[in-house]
Amino acid sequence: MLDFLPQQIFQFDPLALFFLCVIFIVCLPSAIYSFGYLKGKYSSSKITLSWFLLVVFVLSMAAVVSVGNALIFLVAWEIMSLVSYFLVVFDTTHEKSIQAGMIYIIMTHIGTAFLVAAFLILYQQAHSFDFMAIKNACLVMPARTKDIVFLLLLAGFGTKAGIVPLHVWLPYAHPQAPSHISSIMSGVMIKTAIYGIIRFVIFLLGVNSSWWGILILILAVISCLAGIIYALMDRDIKRLLAYSSVENIGIILLGVGLAMLFISKRMPYLAVFSLIAGFYHLVNHAIFKGLLFLCAGSVYKATGTRDIEKLGGLIKKMPQTAVYFLLGAMAISALPPLNGFVSEWLTLQAFFLGAFNSTGGMKLFLGICAALLALTGGLAAACFVKGFGVSFLGLPRSHYAESAKEISLSMKLGMFFLSLLAVVFGLAASLIIKLLARVAGAAMNIDVSSMSFSLNNFTLSPQIGEGAYISAPLLGLWLIVLGAAGFAIYKLFGKRRRVYKTWDCGYYKLDARNEYTATAFSKPFRIAFSFFLLPYRKTQKIRESFYHVKSITYETYTTKVFKKYIYEPLLALVFRSAKSMRRLQPGSIHLYLGYIFVTLLLLVIFTR
Repeated sequence: MLDFLPQQIFQFDPLALFFLCVIFIVCLPSAIYSFGYLKGKYSSSKITLSWFLLVVFVLSMAAVVSVGNALIFLVAWEIMSLVSYFLVVFDTTHEKSIQAGMIYIIMTHIGTAFLVAAFLILYQQAHSFDFMAIKNACLVMPARTKDIVFLLLLAGFGTKAGIVPLHVWLPYAHPQAPSHISSIMSGVMIKTAIYGIIRFVIFLLGVNSSWWGILILILAVISCLAGIIYALMDRDIKRLLAYSSVENIGIILLGVGLAMLFISKRMPYLAVFSLIAGFYHLVNHAIFKGLLFLCAGSVYKATGTRDIEKLGGLIKKMPQTAVYFLLGAMAISALPPLNGFVSEWLTLQAFFLGAFNSTGGMKLFLGICAALLALTGGLAAACFVKGFGVSFLGLPRSHYAESAKEISLSMKLGMFFLSLLAVVFGLAASLIIKLLARVAGAAMNIDVSSMSFSLNNFTLSPQIGEGAYISAPLLGLWLIVLGAAGFAIYKLFGKRRRVYKTWDCGYYKLDARNEYTATAFSKPFRIAFSFFLLPYRKTQKIRESFYHVKSITYETYTTKVFKKYIYEPLLALVFRSAKSMRRLQPGSIHLYLGYIFVTLLLLVIFTR
C-alpha cells in the first residue's frame, strides 16, 4: 500500500522551533500595529476579512515550518501562497494591486511547479512523503538524481525567497499589500523558502557536491548587489524596502551557501559557524525589516504618499516614527551595536576563516565574496541615509508632508517592540549565538557539544585561539562614552553662537525646492553602476516662444535588466506560442471531429 500519510503530522525539532519563533516575533507586533493602521482606512466588514486572512496566513506559515510530510507541506505552502495573494490584492480599488497580485500568483505557482517535480522524484525514490523516509532514501539516491532534485528545489524555493533573477514579483507585491502584511511577507514569509532549502537540501537530501554551495554563493552575491543597487535608485519607500529584502535574502544565503560548501569539504566547525551567521541574519532581518515596513506604513498613513520626493521634514511632524525608522535604518546598515552589525560581522568572519582554511582558487573565490559583501554593506548604508534623510530631514516638499501627524498608540507599540528587539539582539549576541549553534547543529546532524562559539565577558569569537573578537555591549558602551564626552566638550568649551536664518549666496528665503532630492542623492551611484542600470532620461521643454522656455521637465529612469532581457522575451514567446496554437481551434466542427478520430485511431494502435 502506498504511504501517503505521515507517521507523524508535525515535528518540532530545533529547526522548526526556531522558525516558529521568528514567525511569532514579527507577526505579534504587526497584528498590534494593524489595529491603528486599518482603522478609518477600510470598512468594518473589510477589517474583519483582513483579520481572518491574517490568522490563516500566520497558521499556514506555522504549518509550513512544522509539518513532517512533504505532501502536507505542499498543501500548507499553497494555502500560504493563496492567502498572501488575497492580501496583496486586498486594496481592490487600486489597479496596481491587481497587477502586483497577478505577477505574484504566476511566479509563486511557477515555483510550486518546480517543488512538485522535486517532491515526485523524492516520492519515487522513497515511496513515501514522510520526511524520515525521504531522508533514508536520499542516503542511497544516485548522485545525478540528487543534483536534479537540488536544482528543482533551488528554483522552487528561490522563487519564493526572491533570489535574483526570480525576484521580479517581490518589488510589485510587497509595496501593494497593507503595511503590516508587507512586514510579515518580507520579515517572515520569504524566510519559509530559506527553511525549505535548509530542510530539504541540507537536512533531507544531504550535501554531497561542493558546486551546490558555490552556486548558492554566486546567486547570493548577485542578489545582494542587484537588490541594494535597485533600492538605491528607487523613490517609493516601500519598493525601496522590497528591493532591500532581495539584498538581505542574499546575505542570509551567503551563510547557507558557505555551510553547504564546508559540509561538502568535511569542515563541520566552519559549516556550523556559517549557518549560525545565516540564522542570525535571518532573525535580524525579520526584526529590522518588519520594523522598517511598519515605519513606512506609518508614513503612508500620515501623509497618503510613499514617494520619498514628496516627503521631508517628518522628524518634526512624527518624531517617534522618525526615531524608530532611524533605529531600523542603522540596524539594516550594519552599524554597531545593533543586531544587523553582529550578523553581517559573523558572515564576514565565516568567509575569512573559510579563506584561511582553503587554497588556490577557493581562497580567491571566498575573498571576492567577502569583498562584495562589504561593498553591499556600504551601499546599504548609503541607501538608508537617502531613505531617512530625504524623508525625515529638511523641509516638507509637499502638502502631504506639511499636514502629517504622529500615528496612533497601537502602531507605535508595534514599532517599539521591534525597535527594542533590534537593540537586544545586538547586545545579547553572545547568548543568542549559543542557541543558534544548537539549531545549526540539528539542521546538519552535527554534534556541537564539543564546539565553542562564545568566549568570556560577552565577547563573541569565531574560534578559540584564532579569528577576530568583538563585544557588542562593549562597542555600545564606547559609543555612549564617546558621545557623552563630545557633548561635554561642546558644552564646556564651545562658544556661544547666535542663531540666524539660513543664508546662501545672499538669498535667505530657501524652500524645499532648494533641497537635495533622492534622485540627486543616488546620481553618483547611477553613474558608477551605469553598466548594470543602463540609465536613460527624458527631457521636455515647454516654450512660450522660440527664445523663451516656460518650463523644463527632466525625468531619469533605469532599465530593469532582468525584466527586459529575461522575462519580457519569455512572455513574448508565450504569446507567440499561444497565437500559433489558436490555429488548432479555428471553430470548425469538422476539424474537431477529425481530432477525435485521430485520437481514437492512435489509442487503438498503441493499446494493442
